[in-house]
Formats: sequence, structure tokens, C-alpha cells
Amino acid sequence: MADTVLYDVSDGLATITINRPEAMNAMNTAAKTALRDALAAAGADSAVRGVLLTAAGDRAFCVGQDLKEHTALLEADRRDGTGATMSTVREHYNPILRAITEMPKPVVAGVNGVAAGAGMGFALAADHRVVADTAAFNTSFAGVALTADSGVSWTLPRLVGHGRATDLLLFPRSVPAAEAYAWGMADRLVPAADLAAEAYAVARALASGPTAAYAAIKESLAYGAEHSLAETLVKEDELQTRAGSSEDHVIAVRSFLAKEKPRYVGR
Repeated sequence: MADTVLYDVSDGLATITINRPEAMNAMNTAAKTALRDALAAAGADSAVRGVLLTAAGDRAFCVGQDLKEHTALLEADRRDGTGATMSTVREHYNPILRAITEMPKPVVAGVNGVAAGAGMGFALAADHRVVADTAAFNTSFAGVALTADSGVSWTLPRLVGHGRATDLLLFPRSVPAAEAYAWGMADRLVPAADLAAEAYAVARALASGPTAAYAAIKESLAYGAEHSLAETLVKEDELQTRAGSSEDHVIAVRSFLAKEKPRYVGR
């Protein structure tokens, strides 16, 4: 992977680190491409059972699009008449969001600082968010005359409600970590000094858990968000039948009866 995104796999956990702290981890083309490819690699690697998505430095998780590069590309578009700059949503941001949400393994976001625009989208798409008490969220899109991307128009109202999401998108502002936690945008709120260790511990625990069941949970929640109760019950039956025939389920039941801690294999 490029230096803009670091990728490491250890004991079943892939750690993906956005690595542009000097630019508040803003997304230039190199970083977007590297993040997209890192997530695709983690999703495709059978040795990876969980993902930790985090960022370098202590000021920002990711402030979204790199506006310096974006401005130069817009000017080139105006000269050439191509309008190619905004294809980044289709080429980068959409694949990144789909990789996070559709990956059949848990994704934890360790939000160390400001998460704005696309960066907020990345965090909200994760299955679990561990957030530093000094962090903040900001939709930011309307502040630069843009609409939501990176899944924010889908994830944000599901977390905070339609009215509040509309307000945050029309009137972008920084939502402090404590407020974000109260609204359900953060799952765990920790002191900034503990963020790295706590996010790693959460991701490590999930990566060593019954990851086949976690995959089914992700699939069930995504399905239920878009289907009727009757349809969801059929889907639950299908997924539970699959989970019940897994090796992990056998391990869990045997360990329970033996009063031992289960050692899951992810199958």
C-alpha cells in the first residue's frame, strides 16, 4: 500500500491507518486509492477476521476531501471541460463505503480526532466506533456547496434521526464527542490518551470472536433495514441455519458445557 495509508495484518486483525497527519488525514487521490485497495485486500483475505480503521496523529481521523488537490483538479476541469473531478465519488468513495459495510467481518473505527465530510462517512459506516473525548464530527459538505457522499445520507439519519440529520447537513457544525456519543454516533467514548489502546483491544476481541456469526449479524441488520418484518424473519431463519451449522457454534456450545472459554476459528 502507499505511504498515505498503512496496512498491517497480525493474528487475524488488519489495521488500516490513514497516514497524512500533516494534512489532517485529508483524502487526496493517492490516499483514496490506497484506502479503497486496503479495504478490498482485507475483505478478500481469508486470514483477516477483523479490521481496525484508524488514523495517524491526534488532530484528525479524516477531514474528507483534500481541498488543495480538489481545487487544482476543478480548475483543470474548467479548462478542459471534462468534469472528471467528481467521478471520485464513483471511483473511490462508493467502493470504500461498500467495502466497509459489506465486508463479512467486523470493522472498528478508532476515531482519534476530527471526522468531517467523507471522514465522517467512513466512521459512521463502521460496525463499531471507539471515539476519543477530544474528537468531533462535522458533515461539512454544504460548507463547500456540496451534498452528502460517502454514505452519510444513509448512515446519519439511521443513527440520529431524519430531522437531526437534515439539520446537520443543512447547517454543518462540529458535534463534540460527548454529544455524538449521546446521539449514538459513537459507541464508546474514551480519553484521548487511551484511544489507540482501546480501539485496538475492541478490534482484537472481535477478530478473535465468532466472526462467521458477526458476518451474519451484519448481513441481517443490512437486510432488515430495507425489508419488511415478514421478509426479515425469513432471512433470519436462513442466516441462523447457516450459523447453527458452523464450527464456531459447536465450539461455543461445547465450551459452555465444559465451562471453558471458547477458542473460535471463524468458520
